Amino acid sequence: KRGLIMRVEKLLLGFALIGLSQPGEAQAVDPGTSEIVVTGARREIDNYDDHVPAVGLRRVADFAIQPVTLTGDTRDPATRHDEMYQTIRRAIELAGSHGVQLAYGDTIIEPLTLANYRDLTFAKDNRPDSDKVSMLVKSPLGGNVDARTATARIDAFLKAVKPVGRALFEADADMTLSIIAPDQYRGDVGSVIAKDAAMMAAKFGTDYAVEVRGLNRPVEWSRASLTEVLLYIPYELVIVPKR
Repeated sequence: KRGLIMRVEKLLLGFALIGLSQPGEAQAVDPGTSEIVVTGARREIDNYDDHVPAVGLRRVADFAIQPVTLTGDTRDPATRHDEMYQTIRRAIELAGSHGVQLAYGDTIIEPLTLANYRDLTFAKDNRPDSDKVSMLVKSPLGGNVDARTATARIDAFLKAVKPVGRALFEADADMTLSIIAPDQYRGDVGSVIAKDAAMMAAKFGTDYAVEVRGLNRPVEWSRASLTEVLLYIPYELVIVPKR
């Protein structure tokens, strides 16, 4: 139980960026319509104000995300790679029965399936005759699944995976969150901004109005709590006298 509590506490503090190997060639994907890893920082886009506004939409993230690394150090490369691929296949086949999913990606997340797992690219580890590859284990959040439940599911899954040969499958970073298609919440974010703007205008009396600037920007995201994300548009609200 103490170990589980520590893992949940780490989830609260886990804002580290995730670096992963991906199958196939990189393709241009719109982050606003994809599943996105949510860290403590905003997405990096040129010419954007890094100040997160006080007003935004808070909601429970779609998934708790645990980064994992698979390593292998069998001397023969062909045998080593075969052991690693077999271990990945076992993990994919076992995931459903534990209420979790396998995925890959650094910022934009894609499913890892029996159809594409052999496209994963192995990288050299920091030891001779060893390789590694990074993946994600996802547990959905919401409903009756809170952070503790998600953490327990992922822990049980990691313990249940039986590596092949000298392969090793283990967590390698703190948990984080993900959200699917953040741009779908643009209208909801706008409604929150409009409500706040109207309230602020009313406080200054009938001789003043508000201007909201920057709403042409896309939705941004940051982590707000243990299981919540903040979706926002980096707008500016200015109080101006009526003419």
